[in-house]
Amino acid sequence: MKEVDIMDEKPPQIEAIIFDWAGTIIDYGCFAPLDVFIEVFKKRGINVTDDEARAPMGLLKWDHINEMCKMERIANIWKEKFGRFPQKEDVDALYEDFEPMLFSILPKYCEPVPGAVDLVSRLRTQGLKIGSTTGYTGEMMKIVAPEARKRGYVPDSMVTSDHLPGGRPYPWMIYQNAINLEVYPMKHVVKVGDTVSDIKEGINAGTWAVGILKGSSELGLKETELNALSPENLAYKMDQVSKKFKEAGAHYVIESIGELDKIIPKINKHLEIGVKRPTDHFI
Repeated sequence: MKEVDIMDEKPPQIEAIIFDWAGTIIDYGCFAPLDVFIEVFKKRGINVTDDEARAPMGLLKWDHINEMCKMERIANIWKEKFGRFPQKEDVDALYEDFEPMLFSILPKYCEPVPGAVDLVSRLRTQGLKIGSTTGYTGEMMKIVAPEARKRGYVPDSMVTSDHLPGGRPYPWMIYQNAINLEVYPMKHVVKVGDTVSDIKEGINAGTWAVGILKGSSELGLKETELNALSPENLAYKMDQVSKKFKEAGAHYVIESIGELDKIIPKINKHLEIGVKRPTDHFI
């Protein structure tokens, strides 16, 4: 481990980018977990909507199911069917069904988002380090990471929340990435993701936070569906997601992952003129 003198500021520039996985780098639209969340509730006679299944996206999967169980409509239907609101043991049972179903389909959802692999290559030529956080568990990533590697994506650091105090929106996975990558202070890090929980994770960690629109879980569209929309309808949908990201604290919102390296010089400029913490918004 190299020595770091915390009294001396590093050159004012971004040193590391920490990406989310599904919906950001791979799995355009983040569809791998969506159908499984819907199916595990359907097995219990409860039909959940796409919006309900997507709302907690980005969280650890057990936490995601727990949040769905807290939703008023779902909780009330559960009580009508089973005589009580969902309990922890119900979440455990739902997750027990969820995990093997997700494992069986994960290899099919590891295709990089268009532009992602080329972007990472460009970032590395600039000397930037690549980290990653995810709502998947370590066991799930044993499937996802090798499949992504076959397709050209290998981050320098990969962190899951299994052995940390918690997942998103807590900052622990980002902190562990910073340790792994030996990057400090946190204002020299950019967190990039496709969900509100990604943005909050970055803000809570003290990094710059960038939201991605096209391919995101928040937009929730396959590439063919997105391309089929009228320009006006697409612009409206992206504006709605952009507002959600900004309300969560995003410093920048970009249309697609391939635009990220256009943002880095802007952030570096803010650092050069004395922005000490990424708390102001420069969208």
